[in-house]
Amino acid sequence: MKPLNLLFLCTLVFLSACQPKQSDTNTANSDSSCDYVNFTTPDDFQMAGIQMIEIEGGYKVWTKRFGNNPKIKVLLLHGGPAMTHEYMECFESFFPQANIEFYEYDQLGSYYSDQPTNDTTLWNIPRFVEEVETVRKKLGLTKDNFYLLGNSWGSMLAMEYALKYQDNLKGLLICNMTASFSKYAAYNAKLRSELRPSLLDSLSAYEMKKDFVNPAYQEMVFNEYYTKHLCRLPELPDPVARSFKHVNQFVYEYMQGPSEFVPGGILQNWDIWNRLSEIKVPTLTVGAKYDTMNPAEMEEMSKLVQNGRYLYCPNGSHLSMWDDQQVFMKGVIDFIKEVNEGQ
Repeated sequence: MKPLNLLFLCTLVFLSACQPKQSDTNTANSDSSCDYVNFTTPDDFQMAGIQMIEIEGGYKVWTKRFGNNPKIKVLLLHGGPAMTHEYMECFESFFPQANIEFYEYDQLGSYYSDQPTNDTTLWNIPRFVEEVETVRKKLGLTKDNFYLLGNSWGSMLAMEYALKYQDNLKGLLICNMTASFSKYAAYNAKLRSELRPSLLDSLSAYEMKKDFVNPAYQEMVFNEYYTKHLCRLPELPDPVARSFKHVNQFVYEYMQGPSEFVPGGILQNWDIWNRLSEIKVPTLTVGAKYDTMNPAEMEEMSKLVQNGRYLYCPNGSHLSMWDDQQVFMKGVIDFIKEVNEGQ
């Protein structure tokens, strides 16, 4: 067979594979993998689903679209504050197979978005909530398809967004974040107290000098605490390592504090525990055995919201999307599918 004819034959085979069978005509649009990858972004040219979205102040934030499903659109909110979408790239290995359209997103100040340096008035919860609302509108997400999934600080932001704009949501996913910063700090203090005494003495010595950026201090925090409670894999996955490498340290410290053990940023008095009952949209809370958040509190939160479910990751930590991946992803996808089918 001539090469040209062979190419023509392969093309026909691919096109026929993308055509719905006669018996599946009514469901092909939602089930076909060919439909899932059939999307464009509203730009003069296509760049892998990436859109730079302009927000208030003329700044731009980075988003990237995956998939095409008019009924399910998930916006991912990363933690930090001022980490990046990179550590959430694991969703790329699971959501497409479930036919879930989703968006990675770097919030203002994060690596792939604009990073203003001289205006601390930008780093507050109300402004971030309005940023998410602007992104929602620009991406065309509506109450009929919009799911908001946050991790850590991203879950704080997701809860605050829901308290103001839940009429725009179809579902809310609160992963690995309690609804009270003081509860978080108290549980971290408990976990810290379980470390060996000699290590505690060394940590305290650096903290008394406010020498939080000292490599020796950071190495101790990472090796002795993060490996137990942040990500329990033998080594950090590449996307997580890249996200750590790209963190905006100024914004992180201004909002969170200099380290997990020294919460001293503007978030230290944040508490919406008594407002959880106002959240009526279907909500999944995710807790993990080794998390820096108390899993019992995460379960309690699922009962305080009006329409909650709870997912427990028995082998997971703060990044249970990585170190208890199968349990995490199955639970998240099952929740989204359940809400979608029930409405």
